[in-house]
Amino acid sequence: MVQYNQARLDASFAALSDVTRRGVLEHLGRTDSSITDLADRFHMTLTGMRKHVAVLERAGLVTSVKIGRVRTCTLGRRQLGEEAAWLNRHREMWGARFNELDRVIEDLKRKDERDGRRKRK
Repeated sequence: MVQYNQARLDASFAALSDVTRRGVLEHLGRTDSSITDLADRFHMTLTGMRKHVAVLERAGLVTSVKIGRVRTCTLGRRQLGEEAAWLNRHREMWGARFNELDRVIEDLKRKDERDGRRKRK
């Protein structure tokens, strides 16, 4: 069985659970930005954006550097490989379960068709 770092998964999925934080990641994928620019872009207060950036930093998805009065954010070095592997494992498991459910439903439909023909005779 594959071992996952639960704290890392929790931090990553918590960071990704918010639409604003996902938007910040998408934006930082295109260009580095200051917290002020991010706050303006997402129509938020500086305090609110700092909190979002802090969550992303704890997850290792964003890094920020303060030079003078400006804190500039960039994508972190950490990739989401472990998270993707976790999602793929569960996608495969659920896919297999749904395939089995489809088989059961098809079997029930065929049985109903056979039983329906017998009752009409």
